[in-house]
Amino acid sequence: MEAEDRKQALRTRTKAFAGMVIRFFMSLDKQREEIRVIGRQLIRSGTSVAANYREASRSRSNEEFVSKIDICSQEADETQLWLELLRDECGITSSMIDPIWKESDELIRIFVTMSKNTKSRTS
Repeated sequence: MEAEDRKQALRTRTKAFAGMVIRFFMSLDKQREEIRVIGRQLIRSGTSVAANYREASRSRSNEEFVSKIDICSQEADETQLWLELLRDECGITSSMIDPIWKESDELIRIFVTMSKNTKSRTS
């Protein structure tokens, strides 16, 4: 797969991840204040992954790319925190959370690898 194809595939994947997060949030019982508060945080971090990847894909330098890709992995990690809190403190079932958690974990691995590879090529 060529670099441009990989870039487009990851743009599509991160957008799909954002959609997963949005649909999950919409399914939550927002009558409970704690779920509403944590859910909003989840929406912010989960959709931020796609937004920051788009910025990274348009970066003007390797340093800018690494900076944005690192933000992507941080936002995906933060998404996992909110998912864990929803499961552990709010009683949301693992079966609802696991698909999003696993996708965020895979995205983190991809972003960390991209960052490391770019840094090794430029040093």
